Amino acid sequence: MAGASTHTTSAEDAELSRLGLESLAKRDIGPLAIVGLGWNICNSWSAIAATLVISISSGGPVTLLYGIVLIFVLGGACALSMAEIASVYPTAGGQYHWTSIPAPRRYSRGLSYCCGSINFLGWIANGAGFIIQMPVIILSLASYLDPTYIPETWHIFLVFQAFNIAFTAYNIFLMKRTAWVHDIGFFLSLTGFFVITVTCLARSGQKQKDSFVWTTFVNESGWSSKGIVFLTGLLNPNFIYSGLDGAIHLAEECTNASSAIPKALISTITIGFVSAFTFSVAMLYCFTDLQPVLSSPLPILEIWSQATGSSAAATTFVIVLSSCGCFACTGALQTASRLTWAFARDNAIVFSPFLCKIHPKMGVPVNALLVNWALIFALGCIFLASSTAFNALVATGLILQQVSFAFPAALALYHRSQGAAAFRRVLPRRKFNMPPLIGAAANILTIVLGLLALVFYDFPVVMPVSASNMNYACVVLGVMGLFSVANWFGYANKRYRGPRLNPVY
Repeated sequence: MAGASTHTTSAEDAELSRLGLESLAKRDIGPLAIVGLGWNICNSWSAIAATLVISISSGGPVTLLYGIVLIFVLGGACALSMAEIASVYPTAGGQYHWTSIPAPRRYSRGLSYCCGSINFLGWIANGAGFIIQMPVIILSLASYLDPTYIPETWHIFLVFQAFNIAFTAYNIFLMKRTAWVHDIGFFLSLTGFFVITVTCLARSGQKQKDSFVWTTFVNESGWSSKGIVFLTGLLNPNFIYSGLDGAIHLAEECTNASSAIPKALISTITIGFVSAFTFSVAMLYCFTDLQPVLSSPLPILEIWSQATGSSAAATTFVIVLSSCGCFACTGALQTASRLTWAFARDNAIVFSPFLCKIHPKMGVPVNALLVNWALIFALGCIFLASSTAFNALVATGLILQQVSFAFPAALALYHRSQGAAAFRRVLPRRKFNMPPLIGAAANILTIVLGLLALVFYDFPVVMPVSASNMNYACVVLGVMGLFSVANWFGYANKRYRGPRLNPVY
């Protein structure tokens, strides 16, 4: 087995060399660990638990349950599209490499840089969005246990920055020595899901009616159109796959990556749907009074309290939820740093020679981790000025993720349309292979989800719009776009080169 693993690793390193890439990272993440990493970052049932308020106010049970089903179909298409390409080109660059390789040479640099910038900025936003959940959960629990305590904005800010430092330090000093931490997080999350779901169902004496769970549409948003309410409310179900590409960017540190990465993507999608849908149905049946849930700063805590009739049980469940959050944040910062490192290796961002270094003793891109920490620190400062603007920033992470998937999916669809021979030139023999019609459908649905997220996740969640409830996601996207354009003309235009195959398209 060791010989087979070494042979596979050598073949994958040779493939990187053929693309003009050199990885200095050590392949020490096993197939199970990469599945655990991919799952820990998305952590679908806990993502629903932590962000439940979005769906409750924008469509209620209808948006939550049927939204999860819809996102499973669309997110599954994304996973299938990415898995097929990852089985041929398992690189840390992921989506932007998969844009550079098949794109016509004339457009390759521009398209891949655009995709890379989107993915890079999206992961910085994701990092901030993941970490902010920690102080929100913990301080909401403190307020629940002591009603006289009211969390202030600066309290949340300080706890946010403390966690940012802690997760970054863990990635620098301990991650390479504790790769098994992803296995523990995987086990804890699935165990927590099972125990919490069963306990709530067993202890709740009075259950909601079937009509409430499956047909109730709640509109607290002020929008008159139910369609818009449903589509904007999809943000919560879509969070079950936030960070779906997490495993992709660890490909160059994964053994047998061409098989392991597709398995991680498909496992995350499948387990995520089963756990998120089951958890959501159970919670909707178990709580008894909707109004306190709507007014709670942490709705899931109120649901658990109503379902179990025990503050001790609800507190324990929140501790499990926050523990899952720790594993998610650790994995998110790990994968974000690898994307930053890969983008710098291709000379795409300022200070690339500084950012593309792997620390000789730690074995991790320390400089990339520190720069990401600084960027997330700066984004956290936005929370002090406006929590509304910060929440919009968090939403952009999901928007940018979906848009980054659309780039390689669109190019794969283009080559499919040129015939089987043209498609095989860019995606030759591979371990994960979809039939042509299924592959084309997956590519199309991936593009559809990217467009849906880009349009409807920018809509205001509440009407009428005011400065305090405006969705500033479009503003954040505009600022990010200006940064990317400035970086292109100021640095990357003369230096950036993405990977290419030998044939000229």
